Amino acid sequence: MHHIGYLLADGYQILALGTQTVFECANEVAGEPFYALENYSLRGGEVRSSLGLGLQTRPLAQAGVIDTWLVIGVNNPLTMPPAAGVLDFLAGTGRQARRVAGICTGGFVLAEAGLLTGRRATTHWAYAGDLRRLYPQIQVEEDRIYIVDGPAWTSAGMTAGLDLALAMVEKDLGSEVARSVAHKLVMHQHRSGGQSQHSEMLNLAPKTDRIQNVLNYARQHLASPLTVEELADTAHLSPRQFTRVFTAETGLPPAKAIEGLRLEAARLMIEQSRHTLETIARETGFRDRRHMREAFLRGFGIAPQVLRRGGELE
Repeated sequence: MHHIGYLLADGYQILALGTQTVFECANEVAGEPFYALENYSLRGGEVRSSLGLGLQTRPLAQAGVIDTWLVIGVNNPLTMPPAAGVLDFLAGTGRQARRVAGICTGGFVLAEAGLLTGRRATTHWAYAGDLRRLYPQIQVEEDRIYIVDGPAWTSAGMTAGLDLALAMVEKDLGSEVARSVAHKLVMHQHRSGGQSQHSEMLNLAPKTDRIQNVLNYARQHLASPLTVEELADTAHLSPRQFTRVFTAETGLPPAKAIEGLRLEAARLMIEQSRHTLETIARETGFRDRRHMREAFLRGFGIAPQVLRRGGELE
């Protein structure tokens, strides 16, 4: 049996506890209690979430052999530092675990305990700069869903913890069990750790419905050439006016924005489907597989084959 210990402190983010459902479902899919979960805090007893919900925990002193420690973050790690006893425990006993993970700002606790020194890590995008500033010995990659570097696992904020937990299930029980768990939880997809924390559509954030409608149109017709003339006609503007307005509202010229939408769509198809890379390139508007690979290297720094294999940026 694989023992998982959740380490919490007052002010913890309650959404992070939703990751326990991933392990619960994995037990159901596997047909046996592979995972055993327990909640811990420094002294035990009731720990209250940022919303005030109380949860009973066991003291760290009573923790037996734990295979995986999951450290839950708080809303603001800069104003709610971890207790010295927690840091001492993680720096000592915590190192003996098979792996230690920080969900969202829980990565700050691992960093302070010295468990991320010399490693790659991520956290919620809003605090990534602070993590990099406070711990320059850590290679912070702020635009990643989760990162695995040896025994240290870290995730971005909120729902990214579900992706990290699902990746653990895949590592422990295989891809078929992980897919079944994702299906059972009605998760839209199993996102790889290399995926961006941000949606391309959210990044563009146009100011008017006119440009938003153009982006919606483009997303629905990615297999088409999507020339400036075609997009301008959708916006009922001249090509010159359209290019000026689009760039002013999104911060990107039309061609660059459309490439971003194609990349996002191609990445999702690679992770969710069994289509060949040639088919995916054609369906998302790239000239061919080679053109898509060049765009992936520019946009993500990795080739499409890396996502197809489920590989990480090690």
